[in-house]
Amino acid sequence: MRTSCVVLTALVALAAYYVYIPLPGSLSDPWKLMLLDATFRGAQQVSNMVHYLGLTHHLLALNFIIGSFGKKSAWSSARMNVTDTDFDGVEVRVFEGPAKPQEPLKRGVVYIHGGGWALASARIRYYDELCTAMAEELNAVIVSIEYRLVPKVYFPEQVHDVVRATKYFMQPEVLQKYSVDPGRIGVSGDSAGGNLAAALGQQFSQDANLKNKLKVQALIYPVLQPLDFNTPSYQQNVNTPILPRYVMVKYWLDYFKGNYDFIQAMIVNNHTSLDVEEAAALRARLDWKSLLPESITKNYQPVVQATGNARIVQEIPQLLDARAAPLIADQEVLRNLPKTYILTCEHDVLRDDGIMYAKRLERAGVEVTLDHFEDGFHGCMIFTSWPTNFSVGIRTRDSYLRWLDQNL
Repeated sequence: MRTSCVVLTALVALAAYYVYIPLPGSLSDPWKLMLLDATFRGAQQVSNMVHYLGLTHHLLALNFIIGSFGKKSAWSSARMNVTDTDFDGVEVRVFEGPAKPQEPLKRGVVYIHGGGWALASARIRYYDELCTAMAEELNAVIVSIEYRLVPKVYFPEQVHDVVRATKYFMQPEVLQKYSVDPGRIGVSGDSAGGNLAAALGQQFSQDANLKNKLKVQALIYPVLQPLDFNTPSYQQNVNTPILPRYVMVKYWLDYFKGNYDFIQAMIVNNHTSLDVEEAAALRARLDWKSLLPESITKNYQPVVQATGNARIVQEIPQLLDARAAPLIADQEVLRNLPKTYILTCEHDVLRDDGIMYAKRLERAGVEVTLDHFEDGFHGCMIFTSWPTNFSVGIRTRDSYLRWLDQNL
């Protein structure tokens, strides 16, 4: 009996040690976030072990674990019609909200889920619930794109998928089929989905052949550049739950099918050092000393290496492609973008990507709403239902939906 008690105490202590991480007091629901983070870390470690044993790719294993927590079939109700179909060969889930007699034509939103270009799905519970809420509250048709993921495809195939599906949806005959107003269409996405939404927005703004244009874009804690992993938010949140800096760098390398041997060099910005000529012309577009307010920069200092590793950019030229890094796009491209909403969270390595993009858009003459949450963390907006319901998740979702309702 005494032995059992000792073993049980030891197991509880080990579990507490694994779960507990020191967190800032301003974070929403810190103990719940610790549990969520521990669950995700555990899933990552299991998938890494599966990969090490040669059973399957670690991202396929991790996505299987994520999917097992709740994929939903396309379930319709009296108020909501949900269907799985494909748009020009790209799988989508379409949510058709209730019609209003005074508004025979509905609004349309193309939604692109997050997950590091490698994880999650339009069909998991979190995104199904989000898109259902959007369709109901906005009286809208929501097209949630099931784009192909790493490691089955790599950049730029994810971009091609979302562009192809959105172009199909925006055809006059398709909009007519779904009773969508061609003048009230927006694109939105979170995290890596925000990256793809921003890339799509830039591409559409330059496409003279498109009959219908996007009215708005709404980017939720978007990842927008892989050239500086030492912005103030990367330095401040280097080990923050859900998305620490090391993991974000790995996602970028996975997206580009790059070599993990480059991780440590990229973390210290060796890939954009002063002797890397290819990156020289882009530094002004990432100059966070001029793009971020003093309340954000504080006492943080830029990390700019005099000499680095030019081989990284030579082997991964995608790092300098604006389709992957919308933040580095030309000012002429930004000038033509639609009204924009950007949501950022204080406890997120990607916070400054969003704030810098907002400033560049503002300087280009685009109307921008920057919605910042001091107690938010990366991914929080999809965590709105038990057992992963966070107060900041509900507040970010409500604020996002309110902006869309007022501007789309």
